Amino acid sequence: MNDDVRNIVLGLIAAGISAALGWLARTYLWRRRLRRKQAFFGLPGNSECLLVVNRDAGGDGAVHRHDVFALLELSALIKDCAAHAQIVSHDTAQQGFGERTEFCVGGPASNRRMAAHLQSLLPGVQINTTPEPGPDRAAFQVGSERYRLEPGTSEHVLLARLTGGQDARPVFLLCGQRAITNQAAARYLMRHYEKLQRKHRGGSFVLLLKVVNSQAYGPDVVQLIGDVTRAAQAPLPAAPRTSHRATG
Repeated sequence: MNDDVRNIVLGLIAAGISAALGWLARTYLWRRRLRRKQAFFGLPGNSECLLVVNRDAGGDGAVHRHDVFALLELSALIKDCAAHAQIVSHDTAQQGFGERTEFCVGGPASNRRMAAHLQSLLPGVQINTTPEPGPDRAAFQVGSERYRLEPGTSEHVLLARLTGGQDARPVFLLCGQRAITNQAAARYLMRHYEKLQRKHRGGSFVLLLKVVNSQAYGPDVVQLIGDVTRAAQAPLPAAPRTSHRATG
């Protein structure tokens, strides 16, 4: 074997080793990222979770199309974690939480399960569910602060990850003033779960988000108002202090 042939063979061997090492490194990083994602969402491989579906307030039991879009986003997330989803209606999900991860979509007016979660887990949150028109219709009160709905301009949604103990699976709440805000919360969760995981390290959190100018931008422009975990989990004050309105 002359020097040229030997150099070619050695080059091929080195290229093969480099390709194998690169593949192993990418596979390791992909698996580590997947394990972190599964841990954050409480979705180990082949596990089951619940998707609790609400109803359109004016649709005689139908699901609003934006809530369907939110469920599709969550379904893609569940599939990425190699888990399986069971879709149940809000008025038939009569079970506790902690055994399986749960994604609960919709406000308390259209989702009984959400109303029960808010009452049990977030006593510092009160949502106006009266159907009569008025400035406080669908308004959020979180602690001593009130956040009003201005349809198409300024709309709010609560995004929460709550756990009942160290070994309990989490329940995720996507509780918006309108269906489009539920979709915005699902999209925000998909885009920012790594940042949320680093910040909260698998613990509970409650975020208040604002969907800006949805009549023009749909569910894509979302602002984080703040982390309201402490206020949401504390007893509700006797009266609100401040009303927030859109500033454009």
